[in-house]
Amino acid sequence: MVFPTTYTSASCQQEPYLYRVSRRFFFYLKLALVAGVLLASPVIFHQIWRFIAPGLYQHEKKVLVPFTVVSTCCFLGGAAFGYFVVFPPAFRFLISYSSEFLDPMPAVSEYFSLALRLLLAFGVIFELPVFMVFLAKLAIVDAPFLAKNRKYALLLAFIIAAIVTPTPDVVNQLLMAGPLVVLYEISIIAVRFFARTPLAGLEQEEHDEHDENNTNNENNTA
Repeated sequence: MVFPTTYTSASCQQEPYLYRVSRRFFFYLKLALVAGVLLASPVIFHQIWRFIAPGLYQHEKKVLVPFTVVSTCCFLGGAAFGYFVVFPPAFRFLISYSSEFLDPMPAVSEYFSLALRLLLAFGVIFELPVFMVFLAKLAIVDAPFLAKNRKYALLLAFIIAAIVTPTPDVVNQLLMAGPLVVLYEISIIAVRFFARTPLAGLEQEEHDEHDENNTNNENNTA
């Protein structure tokens, strides 16, 4: 793991510290675990898909395969956004309260925990468009409903950001609430384009196609 968010203290440029020798070993174990889960996420989603696929109807399989691929991409994109875009300014803001009398010396465990929480939080919230399209496919929501309740979504975005962010400062809350609002608008557009036909409609179309094929076969036999 690299530490891109170095900072300048009263004396020199510093990086997070390891106070105990054993923590170096466990830090690399945790880092390897997180990196392994992120890199293997496509395989993990694929294995989950293969596990549940035998119990699905054909029209459900047609929908869940794209959802699996898009969910993986959204999670990895959100994790990268949280770590490379949001985490550096958030960390610099937190240590900006240092002075000549208070020299910040964050431990590696503290640095890693903060980065991991932001990484996972943004990975999850970037699934919002996928989740909204899935609800629209189930005929629970639609684009007019989402557009009508935009003001409530804006309030809910700030509430979620205040709960999910690992620190109580308003800067981290804004850094998460802003992408949430943008993702909500993207969700409305995605629902309009990709959720025009709910799952029930796909099932009806499959039955109609099946009946049509049976009719053609009977006519050919006759």
